[in-house]
Amino acid sequence: MNSQEKVMADISVGSKVRSRITEGNPFPLGASWDGVGVNFALFSAHATKVELCLFDSTGEVEMERIELPEYTDEIWHGYLPDVHAGQIYGYRVYGPYEPQAGHRFNHNKLLIDPYAKQLVGKLKWSECLFGYTIGSPDKDLSFDERDSAPFVPKARVVDPAFTWGNHRSCRIPADKTVIYETHVRGISMRHPAVPSELQGTFAGLVHPELLQHIRSLGVTSVELMPVHAFVDDNHLLERGLKNYWGYNTLAFFAPHTPYTAHGHLNEFKEMAARLHNAGLELILDVVYNHTAEGSELGPTLSMRGIDNVTYYRLVSDNKRYYVNDSGTGNTLDLSHPCVLRLVTDSLRYWTRDMGVDGFRFDLGTILAREKQGFNERHGFNLACRQDPLLSQLKLIAEPWDCGVGGYQVGAFPPGWYEWNDRFRDTVRAFWRGEKGKLPELASRLTGSGDMFNQRGRRPAASVNFVTAHDGFTLHDLVSYNGKHNEANGDDNRDGTDNNLSSNYGVEGPTDDKNIVRLRQRQMRNMLCTLLFSQGTPMMLSGDEFAHTQAGNNNVYCQDNELSWINWDLKDSGKKMLEFTRRVVSLRQAYPMLRRGRFLVGEYNEELGVKDVTWLSPDGSEMRDDQWHDENRACLGMLLDGRAQPTGIHRSGADVTLLLIFNAHPEPVNFVLPEVYQGKDWICLIDTNKPEQHGTAHYPFGHSFVVTDRSLLLFKLRK
Repeated sequence: MNSQEKVMADISVGSKVRSRITEGNPFPLGASWDGVGVNFALFSAHATKVELCLFDSTGEVEMERIELPEYTDEIWHGYLPDVHAGQIYGYRVYGPYEPQAGHRFNHNKLLIDPYAKQLVGKLKWSECLFGYTIGSPDKDLSFDERDSAPFVPKARVVDPAFTWGNHRSCRIPADKTVIYETHVRGISMRHPAVPSELQGTFAGLVHPELLQHIRSLGVTSVELMPVHAFVDDNHLLERGLKNYWGYNTLAFFAPHTPYTAHGHLNEFKEMAARLHNAGLELILDVVYNHTAEGSELGPTLSMRGIDNVTYYRLVSDNKRYYVNDSGTGNTLDLSHPCVLRLVTDSLRYWTRDMGVDGFRFDLGTILAREKQGFNERHGFNLACRQDPLLSQLKLIAEPWDCGVGGYQVGAFPPGWYEWNDRFRDTVRAFWRGEKGKLPELASRLTGSGDMFNQRGRRPAASVNFVTAHDGFTLHDLVSYNGKHNEANGDDNRDGTDNNLSSNYGVEGPTDDKNIVRLRQRQMRNMLCTLLFSQGTPMMLSGDEFAHTQAGNNNVYCQDNELSWINWDLKDSGKKMLEFTRRVVSLRQAYPMLRRGRFLVGEYNEELGVKDVTWLSPDGSEMRDDQWHDENRACLGMLLDGRAQPTGIHRSGADVTLLLIFNAHPEPVNFVLPEVYQGKDWICLIDTNKPEQHGTAHYPFGHSFVVTDRSLLLFKLRK
């Protein structure tokens, strides 16, 4: 008999012996099935006792409670040799209930393991979920003794085995990356080819016809809105709504069960494998900045009851209250090493075990916040950069939050991509016709070097977008002057008012052919600007065929046909789809549209070229006074294919391209410039003539009539 067997204890409920338990190990954290039994390990620096609660196969009947016998380096642990994969469990954690000191232990509340790989059951809103007594005059200072177990999801021990076969993860080069942001449920709920039982699931996303559509666009990377297990807010359910977007995480390791068709964990892995087999990267939008437990008046579901003072950032002079840099009631404290470990362990798990290729971090500045504010050398950033696995992924920050100094676009360290909202705002404002936008437009077209050209960062660091899940769709951006969020039940107060949109004469749908043509051209203008700019373009799912949300710019709570992609395409939608495919293919075909180095416009004497030359409509190079003329809204961008593609001083061999942007409400005559070793210009794209396919030739010096509010792309014929 070994030493571990000697200390094996019998745990009894009444007089009946239930389960055997040994000390087990403090690592790995969570519930780990080894083929014989299960090791349970839970971090809590301030608990006095931890009970493991085992449930029957339904998750409704608590069979027994087992006190974890060991406490090593602030980790409670034990090993159950008679427990197997599939076991459903939760925790009850004992300790002081002293909210003013930051402690909110309440062993009457069943808690979800922060490392739970799968959840069983659905959260049922009840007063029993709260650690304090609802209605008490002392509010959250009171103590509630009711059992919450019947109302909370439970964790399930998983068997991690999965046969990946010849599967390989995708690693798309930065310069070729085109991101397609979508929603697991929204993209497939109305797709006619997806069987009803698969609609809204991981399997539905990779149905052959839907997957073929995504591939046909030419995009390289599918970015999914949150798929971690999340909660439907009670205030939404009371109004007949749901948390559709999912930015309310309950468990950082568990997939959202309603996104599975049969409740199997491997359905996510099968989706990842099918995406990779189609040559597509899988990127997850992840929410590590806060949890579903909310403010001090929120429920006790997991971390609050496990070790509140450690997991959350609390107000320093009154720990009863939470720092709310996330705007959702609480903020995770990644400056604590065990919370940092939780997040990085989660990232590694989704990468190593689940097949994910990258992450987009919601409110990413929070992850690198310390008491004094954002710190580029925060432990989270350092951990990601030095980790041999995470450092090779696409790590995309949403570089702002609600706290002081929360806007940090361009401030993340090398190795990071960042959402660039200044690209969005500049492009929208320019095409809407706002004055004085040419200088900033030039910066955005060339990769926003004013923010990112430092420390060896490349243009790809700027994730460019015109639309995203948060805000108007491309169709609605050119169809509405203001938001129309009445269906959200908040009197149209939610959602941003700074849309930089225009309806061009009529609010919403119209039969006016002139307005319709202009709207369609403006959509093509912004799509082309996105795909022909330096940086990493991100498209919103549905924009490829002008999906509408009827003017709602905040469908976070609309899990219905208002937000789901409508695949019943009209003729105009089919034409937009074909145009989108062509524009993406042009980006991939011409390296000058996706350079690995910033375009700076300096003359290279050795090569005798400028990588980019800015032209006025008369064909001459822009002068300083013209840049500062606020009434100018037409600009030419000459990309010389002879410019070196790398730091090596040698002449490039790319095709020379000419882009013309005209946001004037009237046509402009633009003189096509003469270029060294060129013969004439071939028009590849004219947003006024979307059916044109690069057959028209124009000689040097030709005065091309650029339609009002239109974009042109030419290539040089040598």
